[in-house]
Amino acid sequence: MSLNICLVEPEIPHNTGAIARSCGLTKTRLHLVRPLGFSTDDKHLKRAGLDYWHLVDISYYDSFQEVLDKHPQARFFLATTKAKKAYSDVCYQDGDFLVFGSETRGLSKDILEAHPDQTVRIPMLKDYGRSLNLSVSCGILLFEALRQLNFPYME
Repeated sequence: MSLNICLVEPEIPHNTGAIARSCGLTKTRLHLVRPLGFSTDDKHLKRAGLDYWHLVDISYYDSFQEVLDKHPQARFFLATTKAKKAYSDVCYQDGDFLVFGSETRGLSKDILEAHPDQTVRIPMLKDYGRSLNLSVSCGILLFEALRQLNFPYME
């Protein structure tokens, strides 16, 4: 097994490319939920992922519900600035999904309201900006989960 990152309607190819690179180097599966704000042939997407694309196990979906339906036994942690629980308060397990929304909108209200006990946040200063960059946020949660799992597959 491995960890999973799920991006729901990502908009910026550079972020998705950087996240794909992190996934490739950590044996983390990447799940992309359409619509995407770019073409998967986008030169910026490919450039941000450099030559790591062959290392990425990537799946595409037409809705977040499709992701849930295809992985009914999985645990999902939804990143949002609106959560009460910090990402570091979770005990991550192999196979968990770390879910992130689009860069400008985050996860939809419908998704968050359907899974209120599965939301996590990254603590940050209030009133200084909206949130961290998507690829930075993914990296923070991913490496906390990997740390807790003793960095499987890595030297």
